[in-house]
Amino acid sequence: MRAPVIMVHGAFCGGWTFDAFRAPFEAAGHTVLTPDLIGHDGAGGVSGVSMTDYARQIARLAADCEAPPILVGHSMGGLVAQMAASRARVAKLILLAPSAPWGVAGVSLEEAASAMSLYALGPYWLQAVAPDYGVVRRYSIDRLPRPARKAIFARMTAESGRALWETLNWWLDPFMTTSVSAPGCPVLAIAGGKDVIHPPATVRQTAARLGGAVEVFPEMSHWLPGEPGWEQVADRCLAFIAQDHRAAA
Repeated sequence: MRAPVIMVHGAFCGGWTFDAFRAPFEAAGHTVLTPDLIGHDGAGGVSGVSMTDYARQIARLAADCEAPPILVGHSMGGLVAQMAASRARVAKLILLAPSAPWGVAGVSLEEAASAMSLYALGPYWLQAVAPDYGVVRRYSIDRLPRPARKAIFARMTAESGRALWETLNWWLDPFMTTSVSAPGCPVLAIAGGKDVIHPPATVRQTAARLGGAVEVFPEMSHWLPGEPGWEQVADRCLAFIAQDHRAAA
């Protein structure tokens, strides 16, 4: 029986992020779960929701699985997956352009700018923050054609300002909310060579913190589950899973 796979979406998104990406995993025999993080299903608000709340949600879902699942997290969801892996037994951890945990400093100007730009909204950590098309187009879905960009943005929802603050300004967080350590499972982190929000150098630092391996897709950007080339990313993930299965046999 194949291990179940839980795919965790990033900020402003939902389980729909993986509508296409999940298919190769299901074809390989995995049951795939793509939950909406708290408040991202349109049924409730996100104001005041912490990264800890997201991590607990995914950890509970993992604990309910019949066997330890494989966690796949994209962007901020990659950080949620890292945190959940310290709260529940997981078989493997796969991170797609993950947000960095507490203590891992960004290496690009864009990372620093994204951490500071939200202060223009005032005390944004108390608010629900709406997605900004200009930012999303420039840094996340930049390799997609305009109709696809518009379709994705139309599905985006508000994000918890508190969760964004805990992720982007970790050095101001005395509670070390997003602190993680190496999980007791194999870890693979994948970066896009053209990603300026979570560039390869930062992803390498995250992987080192977790004791994991890194793979860079040079021509890809941030939207690894859905931009051109996503099929090769999925294939790499499945190869990583299969390799570990053989090693454990």
